[in-house]
Amino acid sequence: MSDKRETLGFQTEVRQLLQLMIHSLYSNKEIFLRELISNASDAADKLRFEALASPELLADDTDLGISIEVDKEKRTLSVVDNGIGMSRDELIDNLGTIAKSGTAEFLQQMTGDKQHDAHLIGQFGVGFYSTFIVADKVSVETRRAGLGNDAAVRWESEGEGEFTIEYIEREQRGTRVTLHLKEEETEFAEAMRIESLIRKYSDHIGFPVSLTAIGDEEAESKVVNSATALWTRSRADVTEDEYKEFYKHLSHDFADPLTWSHNRVEGKREYTSLLYIPGAAPFDMWNREAPRGLKLYVQRVFIMDDAEQFLPLYLRFVKGIVDSSDLPLNVSRELLQQNPDLSAMRSALTRRALDMLKKVSADKDDYQKFWGEFGQVLKEGLVEDHANKDRLAKLLRFATTHNGNDTQDQSLDDYLQRSKDDQDKIYYILAENYATAVASPHIEQLRSRGIEVLLLTDRIDAWLTDGLTEYEGKALADVAREALDMPDEDDDKAQDKVNDEHKGLLEKIQGVLSERVEAVNVSRRLVDSPACVVASDQDLNPQVRRMLEASGQELPESKPILEINIGHPLLTLLSDEADDGRFGALSNIVLDHALLAEGSPLPNPAEYVQRINEYLLNSNVGADIE
Repeated sequence: MSDKRETLGFQTEVRQLLQLMIHSLYSNKEIFLRELISNASDAADKLRFEALASPELLADDTDLGISIEVDKEKRTLSVVDNGIGMSRDELIDNLGTIAKSGTAEFLQQMTGDKQHDAHLIGQFGVGFYSTFIVADKVSVETRRAGLGNDAAVRWESEGEGEFTIEYIEREQRGTRVTLHLKEEETEFAEAMRIESLIRKYSDHIGFPVSLTAIGDEEAESKVVNSATALWTRSRADVTEDEYKEFYKHLSHDFADPLTWSHNRVEGKREYTSLLYIPGAAPFDMWNREAPRGLKLYVQRVFIMDDAEQFLPLYLRFVKGIVDSSDLPLNVSRELLQQNPDLSAMRSALTRRALDMLKKVSADKDDYQKFWGEFGQVLKEGLVEDHANKDRLAKLLRFATTHNGNDTQDQSLDDYLQRSKDDQDKIYYILAENYATAVASPHIEQLRSRGIEVLLLTDRIDAWLTDGLTEYEGKALADVAREALDMPDEDDDKAQDKVNDEHKGLLEKIQGVLSERVEAVNVSRRLVDSPACVVASDQDLNPQVRRMLEASGQELPESKPILEINIGHPLLTLLSDEADDGRFGALSNIVLDHALLAEGSPLPNPAEYVQRINEYLLNSNVGADIE
């Protein structure tokens, strides 16, 4: 084994992160200690788990703990643990690179706003690098459990662009992180200052955290924290601040959670859960393959991070722990899938998470913050979780024609409270964005009659409406579908009857547009616009079709149905047009404009422009319309 000292360069992303972190977190620099203690606690947890299968890893050092040493004279602070430790390769991987998917996206989201960037840095889970906010040099000495004394490694860096690494002799397994503090940061070599930070940030750590002041003959090493896993304590004994700090330890987030729920289940199945709803979305929330899930313990023994089996994918933002008294200590991800108790625990934890959100929704401002961060993810549940469809439906929020803006803050219950007495449907429109939705010709008749419409503009909404077809006995109705029934509609306006009254014009337009439309009808939904296109009840919604085609899927050909506003001046002009060429051109222009208003791209924009130009040049359009 070579004892050669090597100098290696940080990964480019690490160098960027170091600069961003020092800039963003300086005002909250004391959190470095929380991050180091949290890492040491994780190392002890992992060793205790590996020792279940390999007891020899513990050898004669079975009392796991964390020691903090401060030396005021040398201006150093060390965090020492006797946990799992690291090999040379692990040390380089953990401290020299960021082996995470989404790193580039994460760095792109950094804005220079300190509060925003601090949140991102925390959730990315790179708290170790916060040590360089207070230290001008950091040294890490570590030996992995199970490896010999000569397999220990020392890592050192001044946080600039490189680090050194070399093999050393080390009798004790585990890790020692030593911070050589900057001159202006000597407060972190003061025992009283460090003791207060341990009590503030790490009292909940389930391992003893002791503090020693080197060189102080009167000072003795003493355990500072309670050394009791927080979730094992009674809720009445845990303060709000302790719950918040445990969340930050668990998630490496720097912001407070929105809410939490601490619960113990007894009976046929015994387990404790502590679930948190974060205040802001992680940068990789839309990566459905990103690690997610709860931290799993069995009888207070750490088993695994990111146990995704306990919550459905649409609740992937929920953080927390579950500690089971019934699962075997040697449980694996594969065994979890086969465990008969898991389904019941998953159902119960899912309901608990949804109940938490229901309580948050009682405060409109808090829930609006939640919805802005996680609303689109929660909507996935309407497609994936039919068992909880009713619970989820009450948590949905929408922009509507009642709002007057694009804020998604109206519930389905709000909608029903304002609905007409004879209204048996909940009307909605799907569109690419709010501006297109609120100006859509499809909703003109409904708005003129004071009937509210949900404006659905998120990409997931097209699938949401497939999963939620009714609410409180009221069917959800797409206003852009061929069959649209309205409250108290006059039988004299039945589609067949109004079509017969204008049969000649409809057939003439259909003859011109036969290759582009399935049918032409007189519209009962238009007021101000000359025309709109609708989909038949058997066809895919246009938004869904566009998304599927953009993903490369081949779909059978489908033509829209053109609806015309027979009372509009443009249709009067069309009806009176005797020249077949101009009639054909104007019929195509009416269809083109209807497609554009709906948000659909034109199949041939150049042909459209040419058609408009020729029509304007060959027709006295202004005089005719007047």
